Amino acid sequence: MMKEFNFSYPAGFILLGFSDQPQLEIVLLLVISIIYILTLLGNSMIILVSLLNPKLHTPMYFFLCNLSFLDLCFTTSIVPQMLWNLKGPEKTISYAGCVTQLYITLGLGSTECVLLTVMAYDRFNAICRPLHYGIIMHPKLLQLLAAVAWISGFVESTIQTSLVFQLRLCSHHRVDDFMCEEPALIKIACMDTTFLENELAMATVLYVVLPLGLILVSYGCIVRSVLRIKSTEGRRKAFGTCGSHLIVVVLFYGTIISVYIQPKSEYTQNHRKFLTLFYTVVTPSLNPLIYTLRNKEVKWAIKQLLSKDSS
Repeated sequence: MMKEFNFSYPAGFILLGFSDQPQLEIVLLLVISIIYILTLLGNSMIILVSLLNPKLHTPMYFFLCNLSFLDLCFTTSIVPQMLWNLKGPEKTISYAGCVTQLYITLGLGSTECVLLTVMAYDRFNAICRPLHYGIIMHPKLLQLLAAVAWISGFVESTIQTSLVFQLRLCSHHRVDDFMCEEPALIKIACMDTTFLENELAMATVLYVVLPLGLILVSYGCIVRSVLRIKSTEGRRKAFGTCGSHLIVVVLFYGTIISVYIQPKSEYTQNHRKFLTLFYTVVTPSLNPLIYTLRNKEVKWAIKQLLSKDSS
């Protein structure tokens, strides 16, 4: 029994990542490094202009600041360790590092699911209740909604992380992923994981399916309200205020659903790794680009900030 199970805390884990495709590792090292730098610059710029420009002190940009800060933390909890593992044969992560990474990524991922729902609620009020928007979305409610998103995300993460690391792990500690992610850690357990898998399915319903359903309901109401607007220009402006958020929702939830909800036989493990790579690394870098390219206010605020710095 002592050979089959490891009852003591392991020294660390081996993250297999893309080691079965060594020709890809150098390419991924370069590409992910560039994407990470763009993520840091883009999201920092969004936070900076939203804080410094009084015209952007609105509910929409308050939540956008939260999203940008979340994306900065999310990628930073994953990418540095991934780059370290990609640059050489050393593919290990310490036990404490694995616990910390799982806790942070689960917490931030769950927070983003709730935060995107809150942002959809904000857009619903802006389009469907424009006359009462300022009264409904008052500062105290904004702070409360943001707090609910962050607290609920990390409550879920605390539960999931504590359950995962109570598992009896197989002695090899080889995690078939590039990060400490719950499904990959469950696979190296040398015990029945039915309870934890069921609990993960329930968490997926609460933090993925339910929020996505609420977002779709919000956008259903938004579309119905916009179609009532008679002027083409009015419709264009209304859809323009929601377009960026909707694109972010599609990118984020599309990959999350593919990883956590699709049948296990639908993709190979390498396909799942690339899908995980997309929502953990690529999507956070695209969010600032999506909001700046489609938003005249943000572009104007960035130009103002840059002109001040140059003068």
